Amino acid sequence: MSGQSQRLNVVPTVTMLAVVKSRLTGATRGHALLKKKSDALTVQFRQILRKIVSTKESMGTVMKSSSFALTEAKYVAGENIKHVVLENVQSASVRVRSRQDNVAGVKLPKFEYFTEGEMTKNDLTGLARGGQQVQGCRTAYLKAIEVLVDLASLQTSFLTLDGAIKTTNRRVNALENVVKPRLENTVIYIKGELDELEREDFFRLKKIQAYKKREIEKQQEAAKKFDVASEVSSKKGAPLSSSNSLVSGSQQKDEDIIF
Repeated sequence: MSGQSQRLNVVPTVTMLAVVKSRLTGATRGHALLKKKSDALTVQFRQILRKIVSTKESMGTVMKSSSFALTEAKYVAGENIKHVVLENVQSASVRVRSRQDNVAGVKLPKFEYFTEGEMTKNDLTGLARGGQQVQGCRTAYLKAIEVLVDLASLQTSFLTLDGAIKTTNRRVNALENVVKPRLENTVIYIKGELDELEREDFFRLKKIQAYKKREIEKQQEAAKKFDVASEVSSKKGAPLSSSNSLVSGSQQKDEDIIF
């Protein structure tokens, strides 16, 4: 049972051998392509992992500087600066758009931030007192938004690549450890059965040829015996037949001829 589970249950014929060989060729090519895809995804995965580590390290510094900038703006411009900023905001000035990058057939989401319109009202915020600190806080938080968008893009790509690599590796392992060995064992089984059938046919032909040869020899021996017997009988019966013919000729009377 274990041997049959390691191969396909097929009829050992030449046509099936060609079909299984074509399937084995396709499985070998698919395994090679999936292996290359897995390697490419792994390289991209490691690059993204390094970028995530560096981005997280820089994010700590950026968030710390933005928090200090907000504290300075509140200290200089007063606690009411938050309400003034919210009143001047009509719509979001920083937006995020997404696109997709194709890496070895895997679509990775990519987030990018961009600004819309001229922020004239926000530029005038804190002009009476603490304007420089307010603008510095705004710049620091824009930098923080940029880092967060990059980190979100990297994290999403990281998770997508992780799932794609696991799926690809499962397919590679299935082809390498299950599909290809089963097809190879099937090819070996079919070849062995065809060789056995060929040996049986060869043995059968040899038996038939031997049987025909024996029959021919028997016929030749029978023909030789018949020839020898005919020769012996002809030698013994030749004078007897001549004397009988003479006696019968002398005793035979001629018939009368009537004109």
